[in-house]
Formats: sequence, C-alpha cells, structure tokens
Amino acid sequence: MSSAFRTIGKLSVAAGVKIPTIRYYEQIGLLPKAPRTASDRRLYDDPALRRLSFIRHARQLGFDLNAIRSLLDLSDHPDRPCGEANIIAERHLAEVVEKIARLQALRTELTRMTGECAGGRVSACKVIEVLHDHDLCAAGDHRASTVADFRA
Repeated sequence: MSSAFRTIGKLSVAAGVKIPTIRYYEQIGLLPKAPRTASDRRLYDDPALRRLSFIRHARQLGFDLNAIRSLLDLSDHPDRPCGEANIIAERHLAEVVEKIARLQALRTELTRMTGECAGGRVSACKVIEVLHDHDLCAAGDHRASTVADFRA
C-alpha cells in the first residue's frame, strides 16, 4: 500500500465497499472523519483503508456493528489481552451455530412439504395446506425464524 491519500471513490474501489456505506461508517464512528480538501473532498490514508478492510471482513463474517466497534477498539489497543476478542468471536460463533440449526430445521420442513406434493390442484396442495395450518408442520416452532433473524 502506498502512503498517498485517496478520494472516497478510490477508497471504495480499494476496499470493495460502496461509497454510501463508507459515509455511514464515518457517521456512526466506525471510521474516523476524513480530512477534507479545500474543495471539501474527503481524503483517506492507508490506516483508513486498513480499518475499512477490517470492517468489511468482519461484516463478511457476520459480526454486527456493535461487535465490530468492540473489535476495532481492541485492535486500536494492541497491548490489551486478546481474551475479549475471543469472547466476542465465540459469542458470534454460538449465534451462527444456532442460526444453522434453525436453517436446517427449515430445510427439513420445506423438503417434507415439497416431497408430499402430489402435483395435483392447489385445493389439495400440501404446501398450501401446511402454510395455512401451522399444527401440520413437523419441524416444531419456527415462528421466530424470520428473514430478519437470519440477517442479524
């Protein structure tokens, strides 16, 4: 990496993060406010690129913004013990394992529902029938398993 400053567009390309996301990370304090040129353009240095790359990688691994904020704080203080970072990662791993279990249960139920389809009319469609009556669902209670749960 060079020590040159780069505009937000070049930072976006270098880090693989969209410009509005970079602005958002600045707004919420994950990225420090960038210095501005006389024409009010943001300029980012190599530490900003490294920090943004850290954030992007953490997001790709599914860490939420609060966890990333904590991990960044730890990263900013390299003499602190790493146990806290490990606790954050272990907590996230437990959440991932739980999500996988819920997804596997959903997969099982969807496989059962589609496997019982006779291919006839909608009036006799097992998929529609099960969706109308949750008690016919073999997978138990997955009502809390919404798309929002899997984005968290």
